[in-house]
Amino acid sequence: MIQIGIYNYLPVVKEVDFGVYLDGDSFGEILLPTRYVPEGCSAGDILEVFLYNDSEDRIIATTEKPYAKAGEFAFLKVVDVTQVGAFMDWGLPKDLLVPFSEQKEKRMEKGKYYVVRIYLDEKSKRIAASSKLGKFLDNEAAGYKVGEEVGLLIYAKTEMGYQAVINSSHTGLIYETEVFSSLKIGQKTEGFIKKIRGDGKIDLSLQRPGYGKIEGIAEKILAKLKEEGGFIPVSDKSDPEIIYSKFGVSKKNYKKAVGSLFKKRLLTISDKGITLKTVKPEDS
Repeated sequence: MIQIGIYNYLPVVKEVDFGVYLDGDSFGEILLPTRYVPEGCSAGDILEVFLYNDSEDRIIATTEKPYAKAGEFAFLKVVDVTQVGAFMDWGLPKDLLVPFSEQKEKRMEKGKYYVVRIYLDEKSKRIAASSKLGKFLDNEAAGYKVGEEVGLLIYAKTEMGYQAVINSSHTGLIYETEVFSSLKIGQKTEGFIKKIRGDGKIDLSLQRPGYGKIEGIAEKILAKLKEEGGFIPVSDKSDPEIIYSKFGVSKKNYKKAVGSLFKKRLLTISDKGITLKTVKPEDS
């Protein structure tokens, strides 16, 4: 089924001086302007194109890639504000409209970035965006498992921590006490399902929960030791910020991982730092 706001595979039906026309089924013939037509293209070829409405509200095709498509969330810049709403740069010639009715209490300002959800308006059949993310997100877990790796988009900062879009469908929380580097609104990152609460809400972590996480950190520490000649001036007394800048983990998990390596006789520990241990034949 052909849809506006996403990528479609459409056949070329005829060539004209200003481009080619594609078979848009119920939408009729759709123009792909000359500047987007691949070299050597001819009738019968199947092209992957993105469909949207041009400045005259006609459905048009392009081979350009927008920053996001309908059904996805994106961090976009407002390039203009008019009487009908704010317009955002989403990577295509025609800017993306965020109607005033789809903005939060505080209206968007030109030059600022906002996390929005792109959608196809059912009434107008036009692509638009909304900063009222809540109505597009499910607050309750559906099929997620503790420890599962997920894609995150940070969209809000609260007193408790950072709210994130999970896999473009759900919302979860990363607690402030578990953030060891600066997170920014609009940042995309990988994370993990830490806990699914009794009310179905999701707690998130930027580090893999459980033993597997510690093993992964231990491997990272060993690799770093080898890179830096066998010694790193970081101990369990170092500031959490120094540990995170070096290994990207919390001080608590760093100490667990170093302890694990120490028990395996792979390194030695001192007040000055950690040293990679040379394994002797009798130790193996």
